[in-house]
Amino acid sequence: MKPPSFLNKIVNRNDAAARIAALPRPVVFTNGVFDVLHCGHATYLAQARQLGASLVVALNTDASARRLGKGPDRPLNPQDDRAVLMAALESSSLVTWFDEDTPLELIAELKPDVLVKGGDYDMDTLAETAVVKAYGGRALAIPFVEGYSTTALVKKIRAGTSAG
Repeated sequence: MKPPSFLNKIVNRNDAAARIAALPRPVVFTNGVFDVLHCGHATYLAQARQLGASLVVALNTDASARRLGKGPDRPLNPQDDRAVLMAALESSSLVTWFDEDTPLELIAELKPDVLVKGGDYDMDTLAETAVVKAYGGRALAIPFVEGYSTTALVKKIRAGTSAG
């Protein structure tokens, strides 16, 4: 049996710029840990994709995710598994990683047309926004889908209560 074709969406960082150059424009970029995929993530990513012709999802590496302070055992899913789940989504065009605390360097390398973040970010204060705007791109926040949080979901699971 052949591997699923969506695995071709996963690209290492060194090859990301060349692969993005071949994507239909405008290219939308978003990033995150996306540890335990939930309805809020799927909705957010579909809305991000609607802002362009292609969506690049940059995942925090496991080391980068641990530095975010979400807990010593996070991420629960390793980066390779998270990348496969992201690639399997219809909304994603390309999946890559970054090991820094923020995707600033990666954004500067890839030069997406649109930078999208979750609704809890003040886009005007982000260094990433300044980089994107400097080369003529746009940066905007998409509101969160209320009631969905990986951290809250993990707490529910550990408490043994219904997650639904």
